[in-house]
Amino acid sequence: MIDLNHCRKTAWPILLGLLLLAAPAAVQAQTFYYGPFTCETNADGISVTITEYPVDYYNINLGGNVSIPATIYNLPVTSIGFQAFLGCYFVTKVTIPASVTSIGDNAFYGCYELTSVTIPASVTSIGEGSFSGCTGLTAIAVDPNNSFFSDVAGVLFNQSQTTLIEYPAGLLGSYTIPGSVTSIGDQAFYSCYDLTHITIPDGVTSIGAYAFSGSEYGDPLTSITIPGSVTSIGNGAFYSCWGLTNATIANGATSIGDGAFEYCTGLTSITIPGSVTNIGEYAFQDCGSLTNATIASGVTSVGDYAFEYCTGLTSITIPGSVTNIGEYAFLDCGSLTNATIASGVTSVGDWAFSYCSNLTSVMMSDGITSIGSEAFYDCIRLTSVTIPNSVTSIGDQAFYNCWPLTNITLGNNVTNIGSAAFFDCGLTSVTIPASVTSIGEEAFAGCYGLTSVTIPNSVTSIGDYAFANCATLTSITIPASVTNIGEAAFEYCVSLTSAYFNGNPPTFIVGRPHAYLPFFRAPATIYYLPGATGWSSAFGAPTVLWNPGIQTGDGSFGVQNNQFGFNITGTNSFSVVVAACTNLASPVWVPLTTNTLIAGSFHFSDPQWTNYPSRFYSLQMP
Repeated sequence: MIDLNHCRKTAWPILLGLLLLAAPAAVQAQTFYYGPFTCETNADGISVTITEYPVDYYNINLGGNVSIPATIYNLPVTSIGFQAFLGCYFVTKVTIPASVTSIGDNAFYGCYELTSVTIPASVTSIGEGSFSGCTGLTAIAVDPNNSFFSDVAGVLFNQSQTTLIEYPAGLLGSYTIPGSVTSIGDQAFYSCYDLTHITIPDGVTSIGAYAFSGSEYGDPLTSITIPGSVTSIGNGAFYSCWGLTNATIANGATSIGDGAFEYCTGLTSITIPGSVTNIGEYAFQDCGSLTNATIASGVTSVGDYAFEYCTGLTSITIPGSVTNIGEYAFLDCGSLTNATIASGVTSVGDWAFSYCSNLTSVMMSDGITSIGSEAFYDCIRLTSVTIPNSVTSIGDQAFYNCWPLTNITLGNNVTNIGSAAFFDCGLTSVTIPASVTSIGEEAFAGCYGLTSVTIPNSVTSIGDYAFANCATLTSITIPASVTNIGEAAFEYCVSLTSAYFNGNPPTFIVGRPHAYLPFFRAPATIYYLPGATGWSSAFGAPTVLWNPGIQTGDGSFGVQNNQFGFNITGTNSFSVVVAACTNLASPVWVPLTTNTLIAGSFHFSDPQWTNYPSRFYSLQMP
């Protein structure tokens, strides 16, 4: 085998004959050089592809009129490869020989000074964006004998003119797409910096990927009307059209591709018609001037990053047809003040509304089952959230640093409260529903205004630092169901004086080093019930038997002045809750009053006792 990398033009006539005589049926591709061209033999062993023409800012001899040879060492040049002339700024004209059958994707991308090109009759394949970014190109001519392609006024089409393949980027003014066209090809109008207006006729059904993309330099296109015949708007179709202020999408489109209007920084308003079922990822990302987005019923999915960094968006209503709000969908929409999520949505993705610094209200309708991690992270003005009963999971850091949020109602089907879910919120009280089994690490840490927490009997685990730095929390009751309390769970709860345990010590905290105990740096006293075992002073707080009892033999027990009552006695200053129920077989204990034992006793009386056929009483820890 001859190493073509070391062969030069003058040596090839003799060597080529030897190579052809010895060539097997399939030849491994070989790279070699011919003048300024980098070439490669094709798999057939008898033809050549031009793979690269050098970009040289200092050699003007590489610019001007470039003629691609028809043959190299008697082998026909049949293909101009992928990005072969990429960024060849000084090339002004290219002559393509009749031997070429294929022009690769982005073959002449960024040849800024290229003004004209002729496609010979032999070409059967032209890749995507072959002449994209050629801002000096004013005409693409096609040999009339070509059976696959044609041109009309310098615009490249397929032979039947149903697909617009390439619009020369150097053409000025406005353009009306012919009525025969049903498809606008990928990158067809890419970097058309001087195109001010485009008319898309009714009959076009698809707009290709990056068809009108303005690249990094923007685009003077100010408005676009997409007719109802269009069903598909491709990925990046209007990417970085900075001058685009108005886009009308008629009812008919079923999908808006990924990044379709990304970086359209001048776009002020968009209405998504009911025919659309999917808004792709990044579809309107970084549309900083977008103040109004209307999503009609019909859309089923809002993709990841769909409206990320739309800093002018002030409100959003998600219709009931949507089932999923993607990750980062509205991240950093700094002007967004309210969000309404209709029933039908089942999932709010991770970071979906995070850093929406002006978001004050979120209304979630019944149907949502999960709120993703960091979903409302750092929404520093959020004051009101409605979490429906359908929600089963609240993700890690879901409402992290929402410090104006003073009140939250957790639905009665929540089973999981994630790590730091309400970290540094302004909550004043929390009632955890009986469906919850686990409270995550730092779930309510830093909630400085939290004065009251109700933990149900369903909870078995309280995570590390779960209530750390809750500086105004004065009392906590831990149900007997809790078997695991994480390290420093109530650390720096500087007002916490009483911790009531309804059962034996959670086994996880037994024997741990002092600094890792749940009440480290908190002034709490642990109170435990008679009959509980295992309590000692080894839990980071003093332990005291909670001993209030109902006195039945001191003359206070019974009806006095038409009220049923009794004395309660116990250790001085202990707090006690009197609760009542009407059925001991399936008791529902309702707290009636909370009292402090003054001088070790308190008299309880119930003026409502005659309203029930039977009434039972119990003493409970606060």
